[in-house]
Amino acid sequence: MATRRSARKHGNKRSARNARDARPDEARLLPLPDERLTELRQFLDPVIGQVEEPGYVATDPVAFMHQFDSAEDKNLAGFLAALMAWGRRDIVMAKVGNLLERFGTNPADFIGNLTSRDEQRLEGFRHRTFTADDVRWLLRALSRILNQFGSFEQFWVDCHFQSLGDRRAGNRAESRNIISSTEIHTANLSGSHTESRTAIRIRKSTKSHIHIHPEAARLLTEFHERFFELIPEGPQRVRKHLATPVKNSSCKRLWLYLRWTLRRESCVDPGTMSFMPPSGLMIPLDVHVARYARMFGLITRRANDWKAVSELTTRLRLMDAADPAKYDYALFGLGIRDIPIPPEFVINPRV
Repeated sequence: MATRRSARKHGNKRSARNARDARPDEARLLPLPDERLTELRQFLDPVIGQVEEPGYVATDPVAFMHQFDSAEDKNLAGFLAALMAWGRRDIVMAKVGNLLERFGTNPADFIGNLTSRDEQRLEGFRHRTFTADDVRWLLRALSRILNQFGSFEQFWVDCHFQSLGDRRAGNRAESRNIISSTEIHTANLSGSHTESRTAIRIRKSTKSHIHIHPEAARLLTEFHERFFELIPEGPQRVRKHLATPVKNSSCKRLWLYLRWTLRRESCVDPGTMSFMPPSGLMIPLDVHVARYARMFGLITRRANDWKAVSELTTRLRLMDAADPAKYDYALFGLGIRDIPIPPEFVINPRV
């Protein structure tokens, strides 16, 4: 009897789930035909100009990068700001500002010379799921990066080379020379590299999403793994603050950070690093961007995951292959600027 009741119970759950999945608002989203992307681009490009302007900086976490003069200070402050950029923007601004004030006037000097006494300054800090102890471990990893690689950008360079399988990355890191995206691209085309552990693991993975935009997946996976290799004694809970494509995450905050640091022709994005061209960026997928992307038929997935990021970035690269991430401003800005949307572009109204 108990078995039959259990079966009926689970059967009812499945029936309810199937009924829910069959609702009209849960139907598969329609895609915008490729031949209409030019029309959509003509609508979105002016929106970018309205949103990506100097006044945008003051109310966005990217402002913390603009507060400093040196590239190292900008990169470290920006990384922490991006990791904490979720929730209400006014709260994010207040919390990140509070954290950076604890470092003094020079984040790179504070982090690079981090001591147990310095770590005491973190006591009492909290932002959403970030605790003072979480920040302590993140700073320890960053401190070891600065001392082993010379700069945070050099660590990204090394991760990028390793994700491409280039064994010369280690030697480059030792010499403390920043490598341009052109050099990396040339090395990749030359075929003079062997696969890294991460590249091999991703290639052999049975998870289908990993094989969508594999270069981007390898980069962020390499970064995630090597970052936490620097703090093997750190608690497992700290790892949740750095997303990874392996878990089908959209990795929004990491792509936001890379948009800030790699887009150089922008009055908002400081463009402090050059290890990869902007053409390699994926879109930072937050709920606002996702909503408008689905409305326009640029995404046909319901979940905000790696597959959705890949689908959206693929469509945006058809609109601008050299700088697809600039459309983050348009899709995000439509909501904050209350810009009317022509009805002919509303492919999926119920999103």
